[in-house]
Amino acid sequence: MNTTSFESLACPLDGNPLQRENKVWRCPQGHSFDIARQGYVNLLPVQKKRSKEPGDSKAMVAARQRFLEAGYYRPIADAVSAAILNGAARGSELSCLDAGCGEGYYLRQLASPNGEISLSLLGLDISKWAVLAAARREKRAGWVVGSNANLPVLPASVDRLLCLFGFPVYPEFARVMRPGGRLVQVDAGQDHLRELREIVYPEVRADSRKVAPVPEGFRRIGTQDLRFTVHLEGAEPIADLLAMTPHLYRASAEGRARAAALKTLSVTVDVCLQTFERYNPAG
Repeated sequence: MNTTSFESLACPLDGNPLQRENKVWRCPQGHSFDIARQGYVNLLPVQKKRSKEPGDSKAMVAARQRFLEAGYYRPIADAVSAAILNGAARGSELSCLDAGCGEGYYLRQLASPNGEISLSLLGLDISKWAVLAAARREKRAGWVVGSNANLPVLPASVDRLLCLFGFPVYPEFARVMRPGGRLVQVDAGQDHLRELREIVYPEVRADSRKVAPVPEGFRRIGTQDLRFTVHLEGAEPIADLLAMTPHLYRASAEGRARAAALKTLSVTVDVCLQTFERYNPAG
């Protein structure tokens, strides 16, 4: 499978197409964005940041990288890759955007040799630490610091869009996707990491599973529930799992201390993978 960097980027200030000139991306209005030596570009303007360093911290990114590279979530990665490639004809070319890519694990798995399909890949995350880690590991994809609320991507330029445990902004997703393109979304189920949550919180609600409504401009074409058990041995992978989730900051000091005292943990992974197709505006 031929894998290249996705380059249909848009200026985050005015929406005009960006053109690459050596180590700089420029738009017709003169806005320019330097490409870092690691290969990524920052397309998140200062005036659109809500904090100095939005998104995951350097420590959270490192924890997620260690945990994912250990293969604990490989069944999710395999299911995502299958959903992305499903229905694609041999010899076809697909542009794929991971909106909220983190440290790039899922795009790296997708980029592994898998049939006669050409992929142009772009990973985007609001955390510069995540994009930096991703760019260091995978040189075939493009990597951008940016926001799902204002994707620096040209309209109707994406065939496949991933949103995994992230923050979907469906109007933006619809804008950048081609008619017939597919959105692959993964969300936590009601029992996801339940055993860990029971340790760090005094009470865990038994919420019923809710099927998200179909976003405007899309139709649901597939739903897959994934449920399996992960066995963690040693304090480090347990600490990494907690550190890569919002539970690290939501839990009390007592809850975090209980988790830190664990030497082994079996935890349920419960996620729902949904695939949506972008409507053809003409029909």
